[in-house]
Amino acid sequence: MPVIYVCPLAHLAATVETSGARHIATLINAGTAVTRPQSVPEENHLFLGFNDISEAVEGMTPPAEAHVARFLDFVHGWNRQTPMVVHCWAGISRSTAGAFTALCALRPDLAEEELALRIRRQSPQATPNRRFVALADAYLQRQGRMIAAVEAIGRGASAFEGNVFSLALDE
Repeated sequence: MPVIYVCPLAHLAATVETSGARHIATLINAGTAVTRPQSVPEENHLFLGFNDISEAVEGMTPPAEAHVARFLDFVHGWNRQTPMVVHCWAGISRSTAGAFTALCALRPDLAEEELALRIRRQSPQATPNRRFVALADAYLQRQGRMIAAVEAIGRGASAFEGNVFSLALDE
């Protein structure tokens, strides 16, 4: 069964080991040191460097359409034979935006609201990055439904780090 795991950087190695994941999408600040677990082939590790911001800030890199396009290319190239891990620094914003985007792309038959609620049920802290979601919404031609779904679940509970959770594609 295809599964996406979401975690903070501090739990990446353990999440890969316990889940058996062989694909990793890293959504984190450029220049952040991320050690790829040896069990994940280099070609199965996507590193996207951007800051966790929703508005342009001088000196920072906001999520861009190119990030969304590369992420979705990676997601569509995933063979789904083993789990994928999507992570960011805290496991709260960029990674949950990525997981939500992946679910929307891979399960176009499901309503965006239900997919966002699944993330909220799994992670009380989840606060998907609005800019990444808005760009994905436009890229996937969802007419604002993805951003509306994220706005509907609201900001997650305050936390330094999110919990590790999984989302089965076949649910």
